[in-house]
Amino acid sequence: MLRGPVFTLIVIMAAGAAWGHGVTGGDQAYMIASQGIHPFPFMYLGAKHMVTGYDHLLYLAGVIFFLRHIGDVAKFVSLFAVGHSITLLYGVLSGTQVNVYLVDAIIGLSICYKALENLTVIRWLDARIAVFGFGLIHGFGLSSKLQDLALPSDGLVGNMIFFNIGVEIGQVIALVALFSLSTSMRGLRFYDGIAQYINIGLFGAGLVLFGYQLTGFFITWR
Repeated sequence: MLRGPVFTLIVIMAAGAAWGHGVTGGDQAYMIASQGIHPFPFMYLGAKHMVTGYDHLLYLAGVIFFLRHIGDVAKFVSLFAVGHSITLLYGVLSGTQVNVYLVDAIIGLSICYKALENLTVIRWLDARIAVFGFGLIHGFGLSSKLQDLALPSDGLVGNMIFFNIGVEIGQVIALVALFSLSTSMRGLRFYDGIAQYINIGLFGAGLVLFGYQLTGFFITWR
């Protein structure tokens, strides 16, 4: 009876995951044209990216899914935020760029890994190491996208710092909603079954993202 809704959930999540790290055209134009430091606009853009970045949200949803205490959520999310911030700022400010298709494919695998971990299928890494490591990878994904925009050097350091602050603000907003939803679901009669289906959906979304990005890599590879 749940197969129809679950399949629909997987399709919706997977479709979102396929474009999760993009920056919209209007936002791109603003960032490219910005000379000097613009704290609040770049904070807004960072927050907007996070709350519409389905790859981030899918992974973080998996991270906090079975956490029951806000302190545990803060600990793991902080590890992810530190890793994400390091590679985002380092990548943009140093000009270090990686293939975006490969990075996004690994991000897809990070979602798959967390879903399988939640389903107790695998546990290869210490949870803290895994969250921090995948945070590093997620940061490189966004930094590579931002470098493609050829942002002006005037105010770049300040704008990227404020953009990253916005990302973390958006992350907090999204996680409050996700944690509230997951907490409210625990009182449901069939919670264990629902949790299993949701994590299967997470795995399916990550797998679609992985295949989508890997295909892009081979199509554009020279």
